[in-house]
Amino acid sequence: MILAARMDTPQLPPFDHSPQPYSGPSAEEVLALRKEFLSPAIFAYYKRPLMIVEGRGQYLFDEKGRRYLDAFAGIVTVSVGHCHPHVIAAVNRQNALIQHTTTIYLHPNIAEYAQALAAKMPGDLKVCYFVNSGSEANDLAMLMARAFTGNYDFVALRNAYHGGNSSGMGLTAHSTWKFNVPHSFGVHHAITPDQYRGAYGYDDPDAARKYADDVKSVIDYATSGRIAGFIAESIQGVGGTVVFPDGYLRQVYAHARAAGGLCIADEVQAGFGRTGTHYWGFETQGVIPDIVTMAKGIGNGVPLAAVVTTREIAQALASRTHFNTFGGNPVVCAQGKAVLEVIDREALQANSLEVGGYIMDGFRRMAAKHSIIGDVRGKGLMIGVEFVKDRATKTPAKEETLQVFEIARDLGLLIGKGGFHGNVLRIKPPMCFKRADADFLLEVVDQCLAKL
Repeated sequence: MILAARMDTPQLPPFDHSPQPYSGPSAEEVLALRKEFLSPAIFAYYKRPLMIVEGRGQYLFDEKGRRYLDAFAGIVTVSVGHCHPHVIAAVNRQNALIQHTTTIYLHPNIAEYAQALAAKMPGDLKVCYFVNSGSEANDLAMLMARAFTGNYDFVALRNAYHGGNSSGMGLTAHSTWKFNVPHSFGVHHAITPDQYRGAYGYDDPDAARKYADDVKSVIDYATSGRIAGFIAESIQGVGGTVVFPDGYLRQVYAHARAAGGLCIADEVQAGFGRTGTHYWGFETQGVIPDIVTMAKGIGNGVPLAAVVTTREIAQALASRTHFNTFGGNPVVCAQGKAVLEVIDREALQANSLEVGGYIMDGFRRMAAKHSIIGDVRGKGLMIGVEFVKDRATKTPAKEETLQVFEIARDLGLLIGKGGFHGNVLRIKPPMCFKRADADFLLEVVDQCLAKL
């Protein structure tokens, strides 16, 4: 691994793949079409928007055939690698038979996939509902909790992200997206258990209890003392890869359940082995939720999401008609099942642990050279690197983060950014990431910081 201040262009690792020739409209033409016919709320990364037309493994290709290392996995959506041959084969087989049949008819794919997914869940979490997105999954989880408990209020965390629909925005009301929507009625927000920026830091052995006590205060003083549920990402993703202090969720779950509520783990980004040590992010906190929501990496790029709960809680919706036109269709279930198989066959959880640890060690060594690095945190291949102007004041280095973001793209590295102040590099690549890719990533970021 090279961390010296060399200014020659870092070279991508060798990769045996030639992209298909592209003959479609130019990036400029596509951008013009987007501006004319798509919602103005849609945004694009980079000052010069990037057009991606092909992907293989951990790499992406633009319309000119240039290869990029994807260290963000399409916002943590591609878990086992772009166009994985086993996944594509499963989808192609199903597409050749039938693409769509709803749950009003029987089909083996949804039943077999539910069985395979339930086998990955601890405890009594064995009943699956399939939907199309993480936003929809969290909305259904809220409905389920309210139906089961008879209560209405929810507690969520500041700096969280739970979706782009109205209920998800309500849960997300104080996040980096700064939504402030009327649909947040009944949702109350507790302090983010951020040991880097919060009141209780890494050096406070009682941080978990102190942050959990704030959740209890919200329940006691902002609600009637009875809640429908508590929801949290197991590791905050959009919020800047915020890892909770050990024992935090265990104590919060106790407070929520004492108030009659259910505990919901949002595993949209942390699930499916990405943390390395465990298959699910909530397992790193030593808890078992009542409801788990999942999306993104569950299907390696298709509109697939799920809510998994216990049979007792699922029964709360049995008196109502639950129907989803596309949720659990044969094609996405074939793809979801193939993803589970690849994660196991290729030991991608173990790879996430090994390569993720290697990357974090590299950034911690890099911090000795670059004082802009204020914090390096994460688990497995879910990593955040927070940039600050001054380590003592922790003033967010937002402009510098944007510069690194742009320079890295020019050097062939695609990364994410997040955090409340937009000053955190989000590194969450496909779980097939290799050490050679990690070396390239570290060399590129090192060079970006040297250019500031």
